[in-house]
Amino acid sequence: MFDKLDDTLMRYEEIMNQLSEPDVANDTARFKKLMKEQSDLTPVVETYKEYKQCKQNIDDSLTMLEEESDEEMRELAKEELNGSKARIEEIEQKLKVLLLPKDPNDDKNVIVEIRAGAGGDEAALFAAEIYRMYVHYAEGQRWKVETLEMEEIGIGGMKSVNFMITGQGAYSKMKYESGVHRVQRVPETESGGRIHTSTITVAVMPEAEEVDVEIDEKDVRIDVMRASGNGGQCVNTTDSAVRLTHYPTGIVIYSQTEKSQIQNKAKAYALLRAKLYDIECQKAHDAEAEARRSQIGTGDRSEKIRTYNFPQGRVTDHRINLTLYKLDKIMNGDIQEILDACIAADQAAKLSNLADQD
Repeated sequence: MFDKLDDTLMRYEEIMNQLSEPDVANDTARFKKLMKEQSDLTPVVETYKEYKQCKQNIDDSLTMLEEESDEEMRELAKEELNGSKARIEEIEQKLKVLLLPKDPNDDKNVIVEIRAGAGGDEAALFAAEIYRMYVHYAEGQRWKVETLEMEEIGIGGMKSVNFMITGQGAYSKMKYESGVHRVQRVPETESGGRIHTSTITVAVMPEAEEVDVEIDEKDVRIDVMRASGNGGQCVNTTDSAVRLTHYPTGIVIYSQTEKSQIQNKAKAYALLRAKLYDIECQKAHDAEAEARRSQIGTGDRSEKIRTYNFPQGRVTDHRINLTLYKLDKIMNGDIQEILDACIAADQAAKLSNLADQD
């Protein structure tokens, strides 16, 4: 581990020297690339420097205990020694986490797909509530949300909705939301007061650039048509809606949220790219089944990950056995505590996996 840390420190210093060179400062692309690498390495370097300082404090304290005869000074040295020893264990653990292999998609924007499952209208209503929960969370993170595709029902529910979240580290946090979300509550239409169980599925996909996925135009059929439903002015009077059919996979994308056919086509292609990239990512995960099982919440879409129980006001994440009694806050976008717990469990599982390999 420490050889790797020394190499990281050398690379960091090399980058800092390069950034001060005039030719690099004038090369925008290279400058941005180096700044990104420097930003990624900074947490590791700062933590490693703290570790080295802590080690130095321990050595200094031990020297003082050997050489110092004054009892008061020896007591101070003992306090410094014990404090540094406790701190160095924490720093070592932090360094191990920082050196874990990074998911290459973590810095990407995400496309989220929510679909109503079992439960009819009640599932569609819950899908709309989960959509709003994510929008509130994204706003709290100062991320931008853009709707790509939406199929609504008349009572305020959504059969499906696709939307993009743009922001720093969006995928690194949102990826833990993939799976089946279950709601238990008494529907407004239930006269007998019985609790019903409904489900929705959430798929979180990293945004795919054109360089990530190559789409052959011959594999895609493009149909244009008039938008349906409640549109803004001109939406329903021109052929602005776009439907893409991808022959090799059978994926069909429909986009009508914009007035312009060009904009709807761009959104449809962005969603298609994300879905195709996600398929490739799933294949890669399947090829590393053992590694995938060791991770938290980025696995099977059919996995029931969370239950929202309205009568009891609780939310339970089944992957990490976490139950919180603050359902109202969570439905209003306060999901950070759940995500932090998922991230911690994921890191612990990966560290355990590395230890087993060693």
